[in-house]
Amino acid sequence: MAAYRAKALSPVEATAMVLRRAEGLNPELNAFCLLDAKAANEAARASEARWQRGEPLGPLDGVPVSIKDIILTKGWPTLRGSKAINPDQPWNEDGPLVARLREQGSVIFGKTTTSEFAAKATTSTALCGVTRNPWDLARTPGGSSGGAAASVAAGISAMAVGTDAGGSIRMPANFCGIYGFKPGGGRVPMYPPTPYATLAGFGPMTRTVTDAALMFSVITRPDSRDWEALPYDPVQYQDNLAADPKTWRIAWSPTLCGARVDPEVAALTERAAKVFEALGAKVELVEKVFDDQRDLMHKLTSGLTDYAFHKFTPAQLSVMDRDLVQRIEQSRNTTAISHFDAEMQRAQLARQMNDFHQRYDLLLTPVTCVPAFNAAGDAPEGYGPREWYPFTPPFNLTRQPAASLPCGFTAKGLPVGLHLVGPRHRDLLVLQASWAFEQAAPWLARRPAVAERSF
Repeated sequence: MAAYRAKALSPVEATAMVLRRAEGLNPELNAFCLLDAKAANEAARASEARWQRGEPLGPLDGVPVSIKDIILTKGWPTLRGSKAINPDQPWNEDGPLVARLREQGSVIFGKTTTSEFAAKATTSTALCGVTRNPWDLARTPGGSSGGAAASVAAGISAMAVGTDAGGSIRMPANFCGIYGFKPGGGRVPMYPPTPYATLAGFGPMTRTVTDAALMFSVITRPDSRDWEALPYDPVQYQDNLAADPKTWRIAWSPTLCGARVDPEVAALTERAAKVFEALGAKVELVEKVFDDQRDLMHKLTSGLTDYAFHKFTPAQLSVMDRDLVQRIEQSRNTTAISHFDAEMQRAQLARQMNDFHQRYDLLLTPVTCVPAFNAAGDAPEGYGPREWYPFTPPFNLTRQPAASLPCGFTAKGLPVGLHLVGPRHRDLLVLQASWAFEQAAPWLARRPAVAERSF
């Protein structure tokens, strides 16, 4: 960090500011389920000493980072937003990306709220309550990484870690007006094993693309506990963001699969797609890329859900979100034939997208059909529970890298994001295209009112 190197700011000062903001704003936002000032200040003091010696562990040394409460953090409980998890456990292990951040000297100061087991697209639980959007406290920040997105948008976390198995990084980033990057499958090592591993990606949620790329360079480092992770690519993503948009062939799909999109969202994302055209990219309208994949996602996750919760006791289920329990009950006894039929359909979709990317380098769509809606609801008025987000889950099925880029505001001042999708294993391309858009259409000039408060 340039400010640390120049001694214009110290890790201790930065951490104190972050903690003051977190403690001051969390009663309204409910973005954090855990804050640990003692641990954060100890890490900040150790980092400050390294910077004073001129021996930082890396570019993230002393940078405050928050972790979504789905990811293991040594010394802190990982309750996954659920009363069904016993907090009285050793909690003696870091997940891979947390271990990498600690090795770099990052100051991990708290855990952000999530929907229960990251299982729905808003963030409210019996354990933690309702998490709220900094742009309008009556509205949801989205889910399941809602706390992470709210924290970044409110000016608390400069960097936050989210998870995404169906849009859980991209949708909250979209609703909160920040940058959210879902890496391609296998790029960031994950542990412990989960039935949802081939859908999930752990990634950065930040204010800028450069910050996301910097974090990504750290959390992609190898970890032997994930036997399915891709071979480590030592590229420093933050140093390789510049690229020539004139070489890109881009498909702009305003509905992707026939989705019904709010007129303001449609207009803002169409205008954003034209930014790439102004940069010299060849942008082509593609009304329909594939058929609606919601039924496939439901069919596939039924088998995964049946397995993931098959050992849960009646006592555990009794304290869980009733909608989630209903999904678990509906998934019971999913057959192997049904599950593997879904896997074969998934393979067909992935092959279809491989062919698609022979013609197009990138795909642009809206992130969701609507802007942020009522914080107490699971769906906006006029849409079914899964109808309002058809754009993100398909690219968990295909394991492609994707991002949400802030691209404008509705008449009510709610952020809207542009969804940018790249081919398998082309994470750098997605970051490069995101950075090119950010340079052409900067998004930091406007911030929610809570982000301007002093503490």
